[in-house]
Amino acid sequence: MKPPVDLQIPLIPDTTVLPPALEFFPRFRYMGSKFRLLPWIHQTFQDLDFETATDAFSGSGVVSFLLKAMGKQVRANDSLAFPSVLTAATVANSATKLDAADVEFLLTSKARTPAECFIRRTFDGIFYTPAELSFLDDLWAGIREIDSPFKRAVALAAILRSAIKRQPRGLFTVSDPGRYQDGRRDLQLTLREHFIEQVASYNAAVFSNGKRNSCTCGDVSELKTGSDLVYMDPPYVPLADDNCYIKRYHFLEGLACYWEGKEIMMTSKVRKIVKPFTPFSYRSTAIDAFDRLFGQFADSTLVLSYSSNAFPDLATLRKLMGRYKRSVEVLEKTHRYHFGTHQAAKRNVVQEYLIIGT
Repeated sequence: MKPPVDLQIPLIPDTTVLPPALEFFPRFRYMGSKFRLLPWIHQTFQDLDFETATDAFSGSGVVSFLLKAMGKQVRANDSLAFPSVLTAATVANSATKLDAADVEFLLTSKARTPAECFIRRTFDGIFYTPAELSFLDDLWAGIREIDSPFKRAVALAAILRSAIKRQPRGLFTVSDPGRYQDGRRDLQLTLREHFIEQVASYNAAVFSNGKRNSCTCGDVSELKTGSDLVYMDPPYVPLADDNCYIKRYHFLEGLACYWEGKEIMMTSKVRKIVKPFTPFSYRSTAIDAFDRLFGQFADSTLVLSYSSNAFPDLATLRKLMGRYKRSVEVLEKTHRYHFGTHQAAKRNVVQEYLIIGT
């Protein structure tokens, strides 16, 4: 059975050229997502010889899911908690779904201690309604009692997607819950209603490709892999604005683990989480970070996804990869990111690169 129709998100373009499983991927609105570039990425992968693949910066999980749908053995990794939940539910998970009894249990669970009411206490007046914040606390109380790690992952993925759909613009930088109420369906549904729909969506995305796929949450510098191919879509230094995922999605990062081990900036208006350091985000460290990244995975075919609106530039990256690979090929495609739709966001039109080292 197909998941509920998403009225806000169109189907993947050129679905006929993609593996059928992609029809069921729950698209996650995410800065820099490669969702609309999937046909191009898929064609590129088809021209390469590999059976095992690592997605070193998995993000929304869509490229990991594509690789799984292509029949590859996939390892997905991200340094943040919530992308790792998404790939646990859709990539590592090959058979486990939430049944009606599981959903009923979660919907009737109740937070019973002050420690289990953290979300309502911390984000009241910042995000969502008081009843919805209490719903999140109650839901997490139920999730804690689920033994199956994949059932937990499906439940958490469903509430993460519910939270970003329910939040205006899908960003957690706005502290007024009443802003941007433009009548869209996503903003009219409650988190509870969204959750019920998203459980069905993530259940529909579960499939087995006959391989043992996995996901990890950790710093890429500590990632050890013997994969034939390593796909890399790291954060990078943009020429304008910034690339801070924590600033935009801190609530999702906390929600994925109930803020365990996360340092909250209580003086900030939206209760942000302290940004973890990544060398890819700073001009002073980015070039060395890419050099070490390419050297780390030098025994694998390298596929780097990159954009023309970033530092370092294409020539520098090509030279760096050339230190470790005999052949470096660059594929190029004009692309408009739809993360920002206002007229001033002309920088969203970029040249997208796939830099391939063999």
